Amino acid sequence: MNAKNLSSKKSIHSVGEPVIHPAAIVHPDAKLGHDVSIGPFTIIGPNVSIGPECQISSSVVIEGNTTIGRGNRIFSGAVIGTEPQDLKYNEEISFVKIGDNNVIREYVTINLATTKNGVTKVGSNCLIMAYAHIAHECVVEDHVILANSVNLAGHVRIGEHAILGGMTPVHQFVRIGAHAFVGGGSRLSQDVPPFFTVAGNPIGIAGVNSVGLKRRDFSDQEVMNLKHAYKLLYRKELNVTQALDRVAVECDLDIHIENLMAFIRRSERGIVR
Repeated sequence: MNAKNLSSKKSIHSVGEPVIHPAAIVHPDAKLGHDVSIGPFTIIGPNVSIGPECQISSSVVIEGNTTIGRGNRIFSGAVIGTEPQDLKYNEEISFVKIGDNNVIREYVTINLATTKNGVTKVGSNCLIMAYAHIAHECVVEDHVILANSVNLAGHVRIGEHAILGGMTPVHQFVRIGAHAFVGGGSRLSQDVPPFFTVAGNPIGIAGVNSVGLKRRDFSDQEVMNLKHAYKLLYRKELNVTQALDRVAVECDLDIHIENLMAFIRRSERGIVR
């Protein structure tokens, strides 16, 4: 059907009814919210649930036990909810859950979890740029930006408002803290503490993400407090335990410092040094 005929087709739909291009394949058991639009050559599987007001472009594949929230825009060629790229996967029942108001650009891939009842999760208000890959059991929290060709291995966790520059591979089980900034072309094999900036290959610490924090209404005092913690962690030739002891004494223990210290203490792979 050409564009003119498709427009005529849309005009006879009742208000709020999903609009599905005739060249799309949507399984009758799939659940579509109101005002969903699905472009040509897109395939939607039987266990997929798509929330209201989502726009699914052409040649998208959404399979598996995938739940997508409200107001998402998914561009051409994206593949969501297919089997994980993990040799341990044995057709267990697992899930992909995506929140609201995300932009998922061309050829992004988001895989099912490997473990039984496991979840690969993307929060809300994220921008996932073209060719990014989110592997099994990853957790991407709200307001995250993954630039072009960011590749997350399995079990990676990314905190809210973190930004990863393009062409960055992230090793499995690495955690990236909230409000962190990772420069493009970096290679991450250790945890990135929240609020800090890292870049390079080999990776190096570059300071506090001051610009990003001020854009998110952190006060000058809060930023200065984090800068003092950064100096103790990275500029005083202290080991991590010694630095954390100094932070606990010398910094104002507001919620951001508490979160920073808790993140570092929970690190299993060690933090970028």
